[in-house]
Amino acid sequence: MQNDPREENPQLRFELMQADDYSKYLLHSKKEILFILRAMLDKGSLITVYFNQGNDFLLTTLLSVSEESNAMLLDPGSNAGMNRKALESDKLIFIATHEKVKIQFTVKRLTKTEYEGREAFRAVIPNELLRLQRREFYRLTAPIAHPLRCRIPVKLADGSASIIESTVIDISGGGLGVLVPPEGVEFETNHLFENCRLELPEVGTVLATLRVRNVFEFTLRTGQKNKRSGCEFVDLPGPMLTLIQRYIIRIERERKARETGMM
Repeated sequence: MQNDPREENPQLRFELMQADDYSKYLLHSKKEILFILRAMLDKGSLITVYFNQGNDFLLTTLLSVSEESNAMLLDPGSNAGMNRKALESDKLIFIATHEKVKIQFTVKRLTKTEYEGREAFRAVIPNELLRLQRREFYRLTAPIAHPLRCRIPVKLADGSASIIESTVIDISGGGLGVLVPPEGVEFETNHLFENCRLELPEVGTVLATLRVRNVFEFTLRTGQKNKRSGCEFVDLPGPMLTLIQRYIIRIERERKARETGMM
């Protein structure tokens, strides 16, 4: 039985959107990207920068955005060790919320520079930027105590049909994050799984077609290797979406009640 990665690696809880899942919300216009970055600069929007495969992060804000030099300058983080790791990283993911809209983009490298006599980070303006309204991107981390299982009809390597149960890591109105089942099941990008069945406790049953958008491997602290897949719902009927929204609202209410001592 596969371990739940959320128990081993809490950093998997951060709200990273896979670009493949939300490609229609990607901006490619340099003019639009600069407009958003400058708006974030003016508002002093706080940005979380993830690196080292999401295991490390630092907080920063924009210091300047220049179209002429195709670069932006950022405040270093407060931890010198994290700053050093960030400068050594070859992929960094920037996540921020600006006026209730989620912003996410990736840069390949950070370099050291100076801004008004003090140390700063420099990065190239991204070629694409993900911009999502909160209602579009909200993703619920599935409860660990009462895990969700998605029953997925599959064809095995020998051509026979079977149904596998995959643990749901997170869920949104757009799709699911699931643990990839053992070898022998075709779980490749763009593969379609029809007639999938997801039981939402005290809410109902969702029947859906899933499309695999991405698969990546991660290593638990135990050394065990697992795979996670982001799957999107294909033409999800309105009543099914309503069930998912009801479930998310119910779980969030329960969590808030526990946090405030109401349960």
